[in-house]
Amino acid sequence: MMTISGGINAARGFRAASCAAGIRYQGRDDMAMIFSETPCALAATFTSNQVKAAPVKWDQAVLRAGTPVRAVVMNAGIANAATGEKGMALCAATAEHAGRTLGVDAGAVLLGSTGVIGPQLPLEKIRAGIGIMKKRLSDTAAAAEDASRAIMTTDTVNKECAVSFELPAASGNGTVRVCLGGMSKGSGMIHPNMCTMLAYLTTDCAIAPALMQKLLGEVVKDTFNMISVDGDTSTNDTLLLLANGQAGNRMIAEEDGDCAVFREALETVCRNLAKKMAGDGEGATHLIEMRVTGADTKENARLLARSVVSSSLVKAMIYGRDANCGRILCALGYAGPAFDPEKLELYLEGAEDRLCFYRDGQVLDFDEERAARLLSAKEVRFTCDMGMGAAEATAWGCDLTYDYVRINGDYRS
Repeated sequence: MMTISGGINAARGFRAASCAAGIRYQGRDDMAMIFSETPCALAATFTSNQVKAAPVKWDQAVLRAGTPVRAVVMNAGIANAATGEKGMALCAATAEHAGRTLGVDAGAVLLGSTGVIGPQLPLEKIRAGIGIMKKRLSDTAAAAEDASRAIMTTDTVNKECAVSFELPAASGNGTVRVCLGGMSKGSGMIHPNMCTMLAYLTTDCAIAPALMQKLLGEVVKDTFNMISVDGDTSTNDTLLLLANGQAGNRMIAEEDGDCAVFREALETVCRNLAKKMAGDGEGATHLIEMRVTGADTKENARLLARSVVSSSLVKAMIYGRDANCGRILCALGYAGPAFDPEKLELYLEGAEDRLCFYRDGQVLDFDEERAARLLSAKEVRFTCDMGMGAAEATAWGCDLTYDYVRINGDYRS
């Protein structure tokens, strides 16, 4: 497994483009496109919010149809959520225009939108943007990076990741190089309940669609579902994985060794993108990592870790560099799973230091200055051993700052 450059263009046969359509932002790209030279198998997960944006409904219908896909068209600035029949009609018109422009069926076009909920998207600007992007499609790393920037809203940095790995060749002779890359956006309205963001993954691996869907659903639970910024699950959450099979590997059709390699690659990319989103939370100055070990079950470990990174009091504690471990104990206590506080051990960890806060049912005496130094790191890490079993899970979040309120107080301005 090797980390490489290229993002969504790392895999063979994919091209990307972006443009400034003027949908809401001025002076920056606000539309992006992914296009595959050949048909792709699709796997996806979507928001569990009952208020679903029109592009989510469109993509869900494409996924249910089970037909190959070729393209994704995205925009930033307006979410096309809570837009009723007009919003759905705009999705159909966008896919039809993109299909005609790219020479593919409208049912092979996926959509993604992010931004303000309520306003209608300007169809003519969308159509014009599609025409511009068709001419700009490129398989370069620069084009992939530009696309990742175009889907940003309140994000301060773009988010990309790609890996390569070896799999047996379909010919039976040796191995081939396979790539999996992705991009995502997410900074606010981030809370794990599927995955709160837009994320797009591309691979040239040949893999059965049903197996790919199963793997994506499993990986989401320990990556995108383990991040939280503000406790709000978006209306537009979409995670798409497109596989065009151009690597020439032996088809992965069952859960064997080849499948395990692909799963590791998928988890690596998803975890990388998830952590980047958590660390880029609106107004954030710190990434928080909470690792729970010694839990009785995997699901309980997840619940406990997520509870800590979702706590507003824990987030404020990190921002203030206040080593008030009672905030963490409280968040563990209301998470839901039963545990014995007498068996719990809580640690604050740095690159070269480890400080125990709590053991044997009581807060320990500790060096406040030492704790403050650890809390000043860009990445603040905690480990909690529940003393109950062998299950573990890790969650990621960010601190809560004054800027979070400022950003969201004038989000529509």
